[in-house]
Amino acid sequence: MLKSILTGYIDSALSHAEYDKLEDGTFSGRIPGCKGVIAFGKTLRECENELQSTLEEWIFVGLKLGHHLPVIDEFDLNKKPTHEPMAAV
Repeated sequence: MLKSILTGYIDSALSHAEYDKLEDGTFSGRIPGCKGVIAFGKTLRECENELQSTLEEWIFVGLKLGHHLPVIDEFDLNKKPTHEPMAAV
């Protein structure tokens, strides 16, 4: 199955996520290399969902503002798109 670069980036980033169970029984999660991407949840599942949502928003804001995003595995969202003439399509 062919993944889009964005889906691949998100999946790869989440595969590197680190989770901790806090003293009060809740969870925190973060993605190393993605500064500021952190989430909390009452359950691990809730934390995972919040982390994915936070990551997605972080990516979109970073792209809109022109920030350099870290390359994760083979996924690089910093590459400028190339356009081919319509005749090539």
